[in-house]
Amino acid sequence: MSTMKKKPSTFQNIFSGLAILVLFVLAVLIYKYFLGDPGNFEMKDGSPHPKNMFGTIYLGGPIVPILMTCLFIAITFSIERFITITMASGSGSITNFVYKIKGLLAENDINGAMEACDKQKGSIGNVVRSVLEKYKEMLTDSSKDKEQKVAAITKEQEDATALELPMLEKNLTIIATLASVSTLVGLLGTVMGMIKAFSSMSGGGAAAAAQLAVGISEALINTAIGIGTSAVAIIAYNYFTSKIDELTYNIDEVSYSILQNFNAQVK
Repeated sequence: MSTMKKKPSTFQNIFSGLAILVLFVLAVLIYKYFLGDPGNFEMKDGSPHPKNMFGTIYLGGPIVPILMTCLFIAITFSIERFITITMASGSGSITNFVYKIKGLLAENDINGAMEACDKQKGSIGNVVRSVLEKYKEMLTDSSKDKEQKVAAITKEQEDATALELPMLEKNLTIIATLASVSTLVGLLGTVMGMIKAFSSMSGGGAAAAAQLAVGISEALINTAIGIGTSAVAIIAYNYFTSKIDELTYNIDEVSYSILQNFNAQVK
């Protein structure tokens, strides 16, 4: 097996960039034509005022479509990672697969274990099958001593895992970045809205005070969207990293069982 790590292809990188661009355009269109629909506003004192939440969100300002883009990206890439990691786990229960491989190894049924890997598929099936193939090769290799054979099996497991993990971790950096950036962008929108709201008090009077209250409410919309987007990104990132860690742990567990079986077979 090649020891070179899989890297996202140029096409995959372009696809991610295009997805972000498309989501930004979608957010702008929703902001302009849906949230900014005249039906979301009513005229009072000669100026439009929001009559529902959509109108209030629209008055959050130009930062709103940026925050909406962040939210759409977090949701889209979370769905994409969920599908990818689910496929990497294979067609059946990982726990059952691990127990099955251990049982077949205890019976020295290497071919049966390899067939189980073919049925399981996914990243875990690929890695374990690769290690089992090296196991069979080392059993008949008379040019190496026992320590060299164990080292070869261990290296095969490390290389096979290194081939699979980069694809599982792809786009997680984007989700992790959104977890922190979304809150900051939301605060930026709020600060800009607060500046605008306080500047409206220059005229003084009760009308200015009422306008200030409305302005603060609109400004805080940015913070609310930013915090909500950050929460989605944090939950998604922690969930996917835990699933990848679980997958890696099961691969290590099976590989350890293979090495134990090999040590028992080879004197």
